[in-house]
Amino acid sequence: MPQHPLDIGWLRLFEAAGRLGSLTRAARELGLTQPAVTYQIKRVEEQLGVALFQRSQGGSRLTKAGEILFQAVQLSVENIDKAAQDTRRTAKVPAVRIFTDFGFAAFWLMPRVTDFRRLHPEAEVHIVASQGLDDALDRDTDAAMLFGARDDFPKNAQLLIPERVVPVCTPGFLDRFGPFDDPAQFAEAPLLHLETSGKARWLTWPTWLAAHGVTRAPAQGDLGLNTYGFVIQAALAEQGVALGWRGLVDPHLDQGSLVAIGPEISRPDRGYWLLPSPSASRTTTTLLDWLINET
Repeated sequence: MPQHPLDIGWLRLFEAAGRLGSLTRAARELGLTQPAVTYQIKRVEEQLGVALFQRSQGGSRLTKAGEILFQAVQLSVENIDKAAQDTRRTAKVPAVRIFTDFGFAAFWLMPRVTDFRRLHPEAEVHIVASQGLDDALDRDTDAAMLFGARDDFPKNAQLLIPERVVPVCTPGFLDRFGPFDDPAQFAEAPLLHLETSGKARWLTWPTWLAAHGVTRAPAQGDLGLNTYGFVIQAALAEQGVALGWRGLVDPHLDQGSLVAIGPEISRPDRGYWLLPSPSASRTTTTLLDWLINET
């Protein structure tokens, strides 16, 4: 008798029937009719020439031959299901992980990623934000967007936004404490400071004032905050004057919730730099090219 290969479409039916001890329950679990399951099992028994189940009113119990086959089939079905899950995972568009600081993530990156995903809904983007950027280049990310000077980064870094800084406050705060026609007048106003550990990579109030020939000791009304988002929230709450980085505070300036009240300082050798991973995926490249065009 020739050994014809078995039709493997019966594997899941047989596994369910052997595991549940009932053709009826197997049919119910698989969303099939009981006669359809019985027919498939009968075809396998005919091909093997042995009975696989012993039928009774209480269900269907595996025969000795059925037990031997069930052990192999159950393991095969489990392996096939796992392989199918692994295959689906590899077929998904890989997630893009971008590392940056809190302020840039909130004010510049997240709104643009939202717009990008409207055009590419299949894309999965993870933004990893931190104020501690010392180990940023060693993180397992597809790209980093970091603030610093040209010499702080590798040659392949691309400048996204040069540093341009202007004092900002709300119109209501300006009415109460202004006008600020001269940089020296900022020495009398409560200032909002972005606190940092170590040497600051970005412009600070002392360096902004010094650039205009103004010296000032910390005042009682000043407020220090550890993230730029908190600084802008405090400015919107009329707690003081903040340094506004162009590119980050532009939406507030456009809406009029904040106003520029002093001279701008520009440092074109500093700003936010894009550092892509050498092994960037196609999705990462598409996103980064889109973000570059947005600048």
